Amino acid sequence: MSADYVGPVPQGGTGQAVPREAAPRGGPTCLMGQTVPSQAMPPAVPGGVPAAGGLIAKLRTTLEMIKFEHSIFALPFALTGAMLAVRGWPTWRQVLWLMVAMVGARSAAMTFNRIADLKLDELNPRTRMRPLPSGQISLRFALGFTLLSAALLVLAAHELNPLAFKLSPVALAVLIAYSYTKRFTLLSHVVLGSCLGMSPIAAWIALRGEVSLSVLLLGGAVTLWTAGFDIIYACQDVDFDHALGLHSVPRRYGITAALYASAILHVLMLVLLVTVARRENLGWIALLGLLFVAALLTYEHALVKPSDLSRVNAAFFNVNGYISVLFFVTWAADILIH
Repeated sequence: MSADYVGPVPQGGTGQAVPREAAPRGGPTCLMGQTVPSQAMPPAVPGGVPAAGGLIAKLRTTLEMIKFEHSIFALPFALTGAMLAVRGWPTWRQVLWLMVAMVGARSAAMTFNRIADLKLDELNPRTRMRPLPSGQISLRFALGFTLLSAALLVLAAHELNPLAFKLSPVALAVLIAYSYTKRFTLLSHVVLGSCLGMSPIAAWIALRGEVSLSVLLLGGAVTLWTAGFDIIYACQDVDFDHALGLHSVPRRYGITAALYASAILHVLMLVLLVTVARRENLGWIALLGLLFVAALLTYEHALVKPSDLSRVNAAFFNVNGYISVLFFVTWAADILIH
C-alpha cells in the first residue's frame, strides 16, 4: 500500500527522458527540495523510446502502463461488498455500473500517479523506461485519459444512486491525493490501502444507500492487505527513497522490520475478515476461503527475504491476484448458498 504500482512506489512518470545536461553525473541535482548526490543519478535514457503511434496504440500503451489487468485486485472485493449488501447477486445493471466505477477509479488513480511521479520515475533506474518518462506517450494524453477515467467513475456513481454520486468527488480526492503522500509520510502505504479499501464500502453504498459496520470492517481488511503488500513492494526502492528523501516503512525502519510489519498487517487483515464472516453469519465455505487466503499470504511472505528481493513481483502480482479471486469465489458461493 503504499496498495499494482506505489506499490506503487514506482509511481508516476510523464514527459521526456532526462537530458544528460539536465542530470549531469558530475555534480549534485536538486529535486523536491533535496540535493541528490551525483552517484544516485542514473544515466539518461539513451535516445528515449519511440512514441506510440495512433490513438489505439497510445491507449494500449497507457493500459499497459497502469497494469490495467490488475483491476482484478479491486473488483472482487467490490463485488463481495455488493453481494453482502443485497445478500445475493446484484442485478446485471448494478454489476455493470459497479465494474465501470471500479475500472474508472483505478485507471484515474494509476494514471495520475504516473503523472505525479514523472520526475521520480525519470531518476529511478527501475522505472525510467515507463511510457511517460521514456516519451512513449505525452503528458497531455495521460491527463486526458485521467479525466476520462474520472468522468466514468462519476457517471457510474450517478447511475447507481444519489448518495454514491454525491460521494464520488470525495473518492476521487482520496485517489488523487495518494500520489503525493510518499513525499511527506510513511503512512502512504495505508493511504494506498484505503484507495482499494473504499471499493467494498462504495459498492455497499451504491446498492444500499447507507453504510454498516460489517462493510467498514471489510474495507479495513482490504486496506490492511494492500498496505501490507505495498510495504513489500517498497523494499525494492529503499536506496532510491533514501537518496531523494521519500518516505516509506522500509526506508525508515529497514527491510527486515518492514517485512515483519507487512506480516502483522496481514494477520490483522485475517482477524477483520473472520469478524465480518461472523457478523454476517457466513458459513464454512467462507471460512475455508480464509484458510486458503492465509496459506497464500504465508507463501507470499516466504517468497521475499531481506537478502533476496528478486521474487517481489511474483509475490505482488501473482499471489495477490490469486488471493482476491479466491476470496471472492468462496465468499460469493457462501452468500448464494445461505
